[in-house]
Amino acid sequence: MTSKTGWTNDPSAVRTPPLGPAYPPRPGRRLQAAGPASALPTMLKPTPIPLLALAALLVWAGGATVAALPHPVPVLFDTDMDSDCDDLGALALLHALADRGEARLLAVITTTNDPHAPLCADAVNTWYGRGDIAIGVLDPKGQPLRQRSRYTKAVAEACPHDLASYADAEDAVHVYRQALAAEPDDTVVVVTVGHLTSLARLLDSGPDAISPLSGPDLVRRKVRLWSCMGGQYPKGKEPNFYRPDPASTVRAVTAWPGRAVFSGAEIGNAIATGARLAETSAANPVRIGYERYFGQPGRSRASWDQTAVLYAVRGAGVCWNLQATGHCHVNPDGSNAWLPTPDKPHAYLKQKMDPTDVARIIEDLMVSPPHRASAGRPQRPPESYPAGKEPMP
Repeated sequence: MTSKTGWTNDPSAVRTPPLGPAYPPRPGRRLQAAGPASALPTMLKPTPIPLLALAALLVWAGGATVAALPHPVPVLFDTDMDSDCDDLGALALLHALADRGEARLLAVITTTNDPHAPLCADAVNTWYGRGDIAIGVLDPKGQPLRQRSRYTKAVAEACPHDLASYADAEDAVHVYRQALAAEPDDTVVVVTVGHLTSLARLLDSGPDAISPLSGPDLVRRKVRLWSCMGGQYPKGKEPNFYRPDPASTVRAVTAWPGRAVFSGAEIGNAIATGARLAETSAANPVRIGYERYFGQPGRSRASWDQTAVLYAVRGAGVCWNLQATGHCHVNPDGSNAWLPTPDKPHAYLKQKMDPTDVARIIEDLMVSPPHRASAGRPQRPPESYPAGKEPMP
């Protein structure tokens, strides 16, 4: 059933964009052709799902198979890939969905000043055979950099990629605008799983050589949905919203000219994934990152970011319901609350399926071997794992 604001729990209603032109590669890069959409990945030791949950899943997943998808969902992925490892899991999930013909990754934005974050993202893209995908950063030439991650440097040094440095990446707003301008109208899904600085800068951008449209007008014309991991519902304070740039959160949420769905911290808190990455290749950069984050193999982490990706591509399906009346209000300090009025084109996810079953869906995709994996082993073995630490503040 669709509400007066146009929301629906039917995933098939949000997965029929026409196939647009591929996003142009970075200078000097060759854009790789997509693999066969009919090829489905072989899962690594799928975990059994209870019968009733499996029946519901088959209905949902059946609606998401490539046979039912005339075109994959074009996705722009914006991540802070530094402090937590679920960003890696979310990017792996997105690549797995692309391998199934369900998504098409246009570009990756790394909204962080960690010097190795864009290289780490490039290594994951390369692992999945999509090393030509453009990487955007906050300010390639003038951004003060700070090493803040437990895993980005280790992944960048251990795994093949061809992005030489943070400065070798493109400006995030440029990547956003070029990717959006190249796509058909009302098709793109923007997924943010970190700070909203880059998105706010997109909204503040003006006409340029790429497009005569302002940032808000370009978004209004090209973007069908913003799927955001951020906030806590019905109210709370969550890191993606309050650090390090709450003003950009206020700007992005307030000024966004289209539909937005928020996956709050409470959704991902109960969905633990990552332990089964130990079953994958030792050369897998996602496995390396998780093991560097924890200091040991076989550990799971909450799946905050993965939920925004899964919703963006498959819709609410059997996993979630939507609260679609009201709007997300963000305070100057980055705390947020869901207010019943005025009614805006906002919604947030509410639990429906048991989180353990959602975790199985996500982790089966995270551990799927790439269809077009890069050949070769890590460039060098990762260093011995440091002792596990509490999550970074």
